[in-house]
Amino acid sequence: MAILGKIRQRSLILILVIAMALFSFVLADLFRGGGLSASDGIVATVNGKDIERTEFMQKVERAQQQLGGRGSSVQAMNTVWDQELRKAVLETQYDELGLTVERTQMRDLLKQGLGAIEEFNNEAGEFDENKLNEFIANLQAIYPQPAILGTSQINYDDWRNYENDIAANGLYQTYYNMVQAGITGTIADGKLEHKLENDKVDMKFVQIPYSSIQDSTVSVSKDEIASYINKNKSDFEVDASRDIYYVQFNEEASLEDEETIKSGLLGLLDDRVEYNEASKLNDTIEGLNNTSDVASYINANSEIKFFDQFLFKNKLATGTSDSIFARNIGDTYGPYKQGNYYVISKLLEERFMPDSAKVRHILIPFVGATRADATVTKTDAEAKKTADSIYNVLRYNRSKFVSLLDLSSDSVSNEKGGEIEFTYDQSFAPEFKDFSFENNVGDLEVVRTDFGYHIIEILDQGTKQRALKIADLARSIEASETTINDVFNKTSKFEIAVAGSSFQDVASENDYVVKQSTEIKELDETIIGLGAQRQIVRWAFEADTKIGQVRRFSLTNGYVVAVLARKNKDGTMSVEKASVRVLPILRKEKKAALIRAGISGSTLEEVATSQNQTVRTAVAVNMKNPTLSGAGQEPKIIGTAFGLTEGSTSGLVDGTNGVYMVQVTKISPADELPSYASAATQATQAKINAATVALYNALKAAAQIEDNRAAIY
Repeated sequence: MAILGKIRQRSLILILVIAMALFSFVLADLFRGGGLSASDGIVATVNGKDIERTEFMQKVERAQQQLGGRGSSVQAMNTVWDQELRKAVLETQYDELGLTVERTQMRDLLKQGLGAIEEFNNEAGEFDENKLNEFIANLQAIYPQPAILGTSQINYDDWRNYENDIAANGLYQTYYNMVQAGITGTIADGKLEHKLENDKVDMKFVQIPYSSIQDSTVSVSKDEIASYINKNKSDFEVDASRDIYYVQFNEEASLEDEETIKSGLLGLLDDRVEYNEASKLNDTIEGLNNTSDVASYINANSEIKFFDQFLFKNKLATGTSDSIFARNIGDTYGPYKQGNYYVISKLLEERFMPDSAKVRHILIPFVGATRADATVTKTDAEAKKTADSIYNVLRYNRSKFVSLLDLSSDSVSNEKGGEIEFTYDQSFAPEFKDFSFENNVGDLEVVRTDFGYHIIEILDQGTKQRALKIADLARSIEASETTINDVFNKTSKFEIAVAGSSFQDVASENDYVVKQSTEIKELDETIIGLGAQRQIVRWAFEADTKIGQVRRFSLTNGYVVAVLARKNKDGTMSVEKASVRVLPILRKEKKAALIRAGISGSTLEEVATSQNQTVRTAVAVNMKNPTLSGAGQEPKIIGTAFGLTEGSTSGLVDGTNGVYMVQVTKISPADELPSYASAATQATQAKINAATVALYNALKAAAQIEDNRAAIY
């Protein structure tokens, strides 16, 4: 107590000491990072233009709101990044060309975008620029308050953003129109396209597939892989990445936990006595078997709420349906596993009923009914009176049903003669469903629902079968506090043990499964096997994280202990990484050489015999679609065939899937066209489509981009 008193007396001094310590910590962090950098407020710099952090993050926030929980902040960020990068790259081109959106073009763009909105049209239904100007002036005057436009609210900031988007789209269209104006397909292009598609050859060929030689018999050295990489460096350029190993510790219910959960469920079936602290008396708590209000009991004691509907056997899980349907009303079944729950099912009622129904109806809504529009004026009583009148007519003359559909407000079913066909498990108003399934074909009745009064006639029903109403008493399968503590202790012990030892060895000694995730990029979000784990990615790329360093991370249901295994620099891919891609290529080259060396003979028949293959045929082959029936895509082989004269045979040719010899048996040239103008037009459009995609990619590749996103996300 004396010590506590002294601490209280010196509380102000302690606060000052702690504050100074925190301040020095912040300063030290700044000095380690080089101080407050000028780029702290910059997300990226593209061709000398900055993308400001504040505005960028505001856009990310709006994008995430639009995703509505269907995506993470990193996904939203990447979406905005793609948009902002495209904008910045293209703006460089606009500036160099001096492209701007002039007032006249802007007016035309606004007219095009807003011409369909009534507020901006005059009495003749034409776009009125003066009305638009008045609207903008009003927005400016009432800022930051919004105004109503159609069914939406919009303020002056929204309008400025819209104008900027319109202007950007205008510049984009102008720029691409200029590019497209310089792209053309000539008559020669059109003629070539026609020939590629319509020149045909018939051919015979022999294929000795590469698969005829086992991979294990062909060795490829690291030096050969390295040599191939050096000759094709552009194909193996990679960004910086990280490799990690990790062990996952899940907070999963143990067998003891599961037994406790099952015992708890069984204890809810019968009445039990509990001591009441308030009354100092023993209270008898009613169990599921004796309660008079099953629905309330289930809703109060089960993690699966009461489902007040009948279920057919095919709607129950396959593993339990037979067992449940074999029991009698009042019986229970369980506990059994259902997803992440243990469940006891109690059979409450049974009914033999159809699984589907076909009805027709006339709907008379009243004021306040669900989906009743503004034209509905009838009160509940008036709607009931109208429905009864229609019922009285139809009771004696069903043939008038269709003629009375004009009185029904259900426009969807009216188009089908008022008919609706549905299964029992579909969502319908309970009263509507009950009448349709609990009565017989031909029955007619007035039924009230939240939508109004329905005059329903049952036209047909599916096969009647047994259905059960079941009460499910459920508890989720979760780890107990003891198990959670045990997982934490195991994780901590492992983290400590691997700090100075081999990660793999310690994991093996404890029978822990080691997983790996390789080639993690700096802006990745997902770790293989763990899902979205941006925290791990950031740690792996921190400057202070060294190879071999271990760290524990918290997951939703447990922990992961990870070790940084490798830092892969940007540049050319390593031999080990590239071997997955290069090995099959080099093997194929070596197999081709072995196949060639083993071939004897100079004709197709001789080659086929020497290699235990058959001579095959291909008819009407063209260069537009270079596919050989039974052999796959083989552009080199088909190109070789088109270079031969009719009746001639090629030498051995290395194809995509094997070594070939081909013989052309027939050449069918394409018919000459009176004009190739149409084909030239198609060639022009194909070039434009290709250029539209390739142009931006080329501009992006040539742009100077300093990307700081990894420091923010």
